[in-house]
Formats: sequence, structure tokens, C-alpha cells
Amino acid sequence: MTKKTFFGAMAVVTAVALTGTALVASNMGFKLNYPLNQSGTGTPVSNTGVRSFALPDNRQTGMVDAKNLMDDIGSVSVDRISKYLISSDLLQPYTGRKVNASPAFSLVSGEGYLVKVITTVNYIVVGSDDPALVYQMKASGTGGSLTGVNLYAYNYHQTATDSKLLMDDIGSASVDRISRYLVTSDLLQPYTGRKVSASAAFALTPGEAYYVKMITTVNYTPSHY
Repeated sequence: MTKKTFFGAMAVVTAVALTGTALVASNMGFKLNYPLNQSGTGTPVSNTGVRSFALPDNRQTGMVDAKNLMDDIGSVSVDRISKYLISSDLLQPYTGRKVNASPAFSLVSGEGYLVKVITTVNYIVVGSDDPALVYQMKASGTGGSLTGVNLYAYNYHQTATDSKLLMDDIGSASVDRISRYLVTSDLLQPYTGRKVSASAAFALTPGEAYYVKMITTVNYTPSHY
């Protein structure tokens, strides 16, 4: 399904509207306007133009790798798209440059990415979630994970609306922390759920990916509406 054909189908399938988030959703499909702000712009102001990004389980036709995503956002506006490597806790960047270019990596359902833009883009995301899809949230030593950190693509139709609810939904005994990427500083804000020195739970935003550090591996099917 392309953006054009998806927009035509939206009048039929849309069942739920969430105001204030620019998200129109149903269990069949949605359209999301997700701002990717360059350095020095946005509210809050972006430090370097980097933002975490979550794609839906079922992406539009032809959206299979980092090059497709860069082209869809607008290649002249994107500096790089990076994949989080659980084996090293490092980033694998794709720049699309001809000289010394790394190959485009495949896009995987449930996997979040970091997108750095040169110019601000209000990116229209279309697709749908698969409510039966199981995400493996890997702990250290499982499936090549170094420290148990996963960059999770927040499911658009989840009932968990903040970091506490997401932790509870995954299984609080299995989760060490959930962190969000702060565009103002390029640092992470953790939520641990611990009573001592606990930071407040932060709201989850459709289109945003979150770092989830696991204590034990969980095959996770999100609670959804």
C-alpha cells in the first residue's frame, strides 16, 4: 500500500481519533504527522537534529530498508539513519553517500531507529500495527545482546501511555529501565520504577522509539486497543 492508496482507504477504516497527537488510528491503519526537526528548531529545541523514530509493523509498500526510508523522508533533508546494534550498544549509520557508503540495513518490525535531519521535515507516516506480532525483548547474553538494551519501536495502538505502563505491560520484574531520547541534549532520560530516587514516569509519544533494558528476555505482545 502506498501513501496515496492508504489515504483513500482511511475514510473507510478509521475508527479512533486521538486528539493532540496528530494521530488518527484504528486496528487497521493510521496516518501520523511526525516532526523531524533540524538543529536549533522545534519545541523543545533540537540540539543536533537527531530524534528517535518508530515505524509501524506493516509499513507502506516498498519501505524495506534504510534507503527507502531516507528517500521517503527526503534524502536531501536527511544526514543519516542509524540502527542500534544490541551486540555492541553502538550505532550503525546509513548515509546514502556514494563514497565509503555502508549498505542500507533492513527495516525490522518492532525496531526503533535514530534519524538525523539537515532540514526540518514534517514526515507523514502511514501503515498499520499487527496486534498478534511478538517482539523479543532481549536480555544480556540472549540473541547476541551485550547489555540487554533494545531500541523498541513503540506500537501505535498500545494501551500503555507512559513509561510505567509500558514497564508493567512488558513485565516490571523483567525490565531494568525504560529511557527516552532527549532531543535537547542527545542524552537519555531513564525511568526505573524504583521507589528510591525514582524519576517520574514520562509520557509515550506515537512515532518515538524507546530504549528498554531487560533483566530477563521476554517475548512481548503489547496490550492494544
